[in-house]
Amino acid sequence: QVHVEESGGGLVQAGESLRLSCAASGSFISIRAMGWYRQAPGKQRELVADIRSSGTKNYGNSVKGRFTISRDNAKNTVYLQMNSLKLEDTAVYYCNVEGRLETEIVTFDYWGQGTQVTVSS
Repeated sequence: QVHVEESGGGLVQAGESLRLSCAASGSFISIRAMGWYRQAPGKQRELVADIRSSGTKNYGNSVKGRFTISRDNAKNTVYLQMNSLKLEDTAVYYCNVEGRLETEIVTFDYWGQGTQVTVSS
């Protein structure tokens, strides 16, 4: 079936960098987009960044200029380079895959289990 696996989270100090990776496996006919969302305790899940198969990228306002998303379509893998990390970036980061499986006729969103990013002062 489908498996979405994130990696790269951890504990870092403010101002440092971190790189997240997410690999999607499954019998996808196509993947329309891959992206990252995050959720901090007591807050709603929010978009961090996503990238479409065409290469078009979107970023949440709070991370523009600091984070960069990239994708390897051949490997169904998406990366998130996070620079100049701030305390408010602390959250669980979830990988999202918008794709269509060969057994389905509609695209669905598939989610990873999340990876914790903690930024300390």
